[in-house]
Amino acid sequence: MKFFETSKYFSLKKSTYINLRWIAIIGQLLTVNFIYFIFNFKFNLILENSIIMLGVFSNLYLIYINKNTQLSDKTAFLFLLIDILQLSFLIYLTGGIINPFSIFLIIPTIFSSSNLGFRSNLLLISSTVLIIIFLTFFNQPLPYPVNEHFHVDGYYYYSIPISLIVALIFLNYFALAFGKESRIRKEALNKMEEIMSKEHELLSLGGQAAAAAHSLGTPFSTIKIISSDLSKQFKDNHEFKKDIDLLVSQIDRCSEILKKLTLNPIIEDEFIDSDLSMASYVNEIIKSFKEISKKNFVINIDKDLNSLNITKSIEIIYGLRNFIENANKFSKNKVFISIKSDNEFTEVVIEDDGEGYPSDVLRKIGEPYIRSYKSSIKSKSGLGLGIFIGKTLLEKNYADILCRNSKVRSGAEVNIKWKNKDLLSL
Repeated sequence: MKFFETSKYFSLKKSTYINLRWIAIIGQLLTVNFIYFIFNFKFNLILENSIIMLGVFSNLYLIYINKNTQLSDKTAFLFLLIDILQLSFLIYLTGGIINPFSIFLIIPTIFSSSNLGFRSNLLLISSTVLIIIFLTFFNQPLPYPVNEHFHVDGYYYYSIPISLIVALIFLNYFALAFGKESRIRKEALNKMEEIMSKEHELLSLGGQAAAAAHSLGTPFSTIKIISSDLSKQFKDNHEFKKDIDLLVSQIDRCSEILKKLTLNPIIEDEFIDSDLSMASYVNEIIKSFKEISKKNFVINIDKDLNSLNITKSIEIIYGLRNFIENANKFSKNKVFISIKSDNEFTEVVIEDDGEGYPSDVLRKIGEPYIRSYKSSIKSKSGLGLGIFIGKTLLEKNYADILCRNSKVRSGAEVNIKWKNKDLLSL
């Protein structure tokens, strides 16, 4: 099943947009009427208020006719374009580009850059640039009495539209970059939460399976005893003995399945419920890899290791597993894991004998959806989600993580370090 990719869908929350438009409309009404009645500036008040009322009617349309809670990319683009045109008409009637409120022309495009698609945003930017140029050469004079003594040099006059266009492009670039990064990170975090949710479900299912297997142990033992007695009683009856032997063999098979399922239920239950050391964390993870990997895992545990017992955390296990899995994937033959702990810090260092992190990946390590262009590892590399998820989970559990190329081995190195007091607080 292919799920809908929210990061590729652009929309605008209608209620937020409507509230922002009301603020702008009320601000325009207050400004126009305040200047006309209080400061006695002379301009066409009816025309100005009529233009502002277009914004009011369009907002009422969004509230009462458009029933969607999210505005699609196309609809949002049209209404933002209306906002730009409405404001530009007001500015056209009151001095054009030298109107101090012309700065507000760039706001709709900045607002759209983090909510709409690239094409829609590019059209809004282009429209705004053309409107700024138009208002520079075509406009009505400033309202009386300002127009009598307001004169500026040509250099200053043309610097106003240039500065607005530069600010428009600059701010939109940053908004687009941060918006894209935010969407990518949000999608990666959603995937991480989905994975961790599955891990919790599997752990819960494993506990239930162990409990069920433990409960079934006694009935199966009773059935086995009875079937053995029946086998002895009917040993001379070949017709019944064949069926009874089959029953005994199937019961033995069920017992073996239960043993594999429980993995010694008493020990497993203690492992789930009890505190354990960092060495136990790592050993449990490595055991799972040794069953499926031919690589050699070299574990170096400090002789003076402080046997600090901490509460078992799925996040820490999954985070460590991701880094160990990466080392296993990119190593040639060996994965080196060192565990150190003293009275203050606990440290896990994971190294491999592979090619190490490519330079184009190393500077962005920990970011989701990155891929190396190096041909020798391109076939093995994913999208960086493993490192992103592992790094995020461990950092949420107070770890400091350093990813670099090993100074001792030929491959990559991941240094994971905790303060003991932070580990005890988990």
